[in-house]
Amino acid sequence: MKSKQFLLLLAAAVVLGGGGLMVLNSKKADYQASSGQMGGKVLGEIDVNAVAAIRLTQGTNALNIAKSGDSWSVKERGGYPANFGELADFVRKLADLKVAQPVKVGPSRLPMLELTQGTATTVELMGADGKTLKTLTVGKKHVKGGGAAEESSPFGGGGAFPDGRYVMVGTDVATVAVVGDPLTGANPKAEDWIAKEFIKVELPVAVTVTRAEATNSFRLTRTNEFGDWALADAKAGEDLDKNKAAGFSSILSGPSFSDVIIAPDLKALGLDQPVETVVQTAAGFTYKLRVGKASADDSYPVQVSVDASLAKERTPGKDEKPEDKTKLDKEFADKLTKQQEKLKAEQAFSAWTYSVSKWSIDAFLKNRGDLFADKKADGLPGAGAGGGAENPLKFELPGAK
Repeated sequence: MKSKQFLLLLAAAVVLGGGGLMVLNSKKADYQASSGQMGGKVLGEIDVNAVAAIRLTQGTNALNIAKSGDSWSVKERGGYPANFGELADFVRKLADLKVAQPVKVGPSRLPMLELTQGTATTVELMGADGKTLKTLTVGKKHVKGGGAAEESSPFGGGGAFPDGRYVMVGTDVATVAVVGDPLTGANPKAEDWIAKEFIKVELPVAVTVTRAEATNSFRLTRTNEFGDWALADAKAGEDLDKNKAAGFSSILSGPSFSDVIIAPDLKALGLDQPVETVVQTAAGFTYKLRVGKASADDSYPVQVSVDASLAKERTPGKDEKPEDKTKLDKEFADKLTKQQEKLKAEQAFSAWTYSVSKWSIDAFLKNRGDLFADKKADGLPGAGAGGGAENPLKFELPGAK
């Protein structure tokens, strides 16, 4: 090959290589401009300890959760305590959120990804000074498998399921990306962010239910936390069904509420003439509940107050050995401390009115007559022992004697 031809081929290679490099750099620039590199943090670096407030907005719905001292509260629920565990997890998730796939789109395609005002959920992380630290716009769920996300089956076997979310940093269309998390917590529903801890009744020994109709009121007692229930002031013919009464042994052992009711209208809620319940426990706790009338979703407004009469000193055993005293005294002191902490925590619930599911308080909605053993009507088949042998039905043929 002549030297002149070689130089021409070399020049051509340089030109082609340079062109390829230009195309590669162009694609790389487009890739970085779309929403950062794959695997990069969507919001960049965030000091989670600097976050002192969160605002979630969707259309006209807004939710504000703010820190005051060492506690967080939900503004739209009158300052009710927020669920700190879920809140902390959500902030850490946002801080660690990474780009699963950059998405290059123009402003005209944002409505399709539900990244426009009114359809998107805007999440603002703010500092103690009220200034916004980071803003994330959360749009449509990214669906894997085809079809609508709502049609997916949790057990597999076809159907789509959400495996991520379209997001955008602020309103910068160049940052649109898919993240590998559906971000189900990104919603402005206040009831989803409040703390759901509630009272917990342990070992009840007396239950009194007072209704507007005195004949429907009742009181159940038992001698200890393991005994059978008895109906106080039982009248003739009132035979308590032990199976029906057994449910009171675990009454309010794990109640739940769905929401708190702000500025309750007592008359509208039926709390001006409530069903009143008093539950006393073996440990000396007394729970008083006021239950209003059912709402459209079959939940009930409930107000609660808690008190306790706790033994402050331990009575030594008759033959207690000196070497056992220290151990027993410590056990008693530790138990008393836990009871006092429980009392303080549960007394705080008296400041609010709660929306409580029916299953949590169903036993209190019973009438007195609902507690008695069922009785069969006299004179009907099966009304006596032997499945109807006492009153057999007789048939005679015409003309028979």
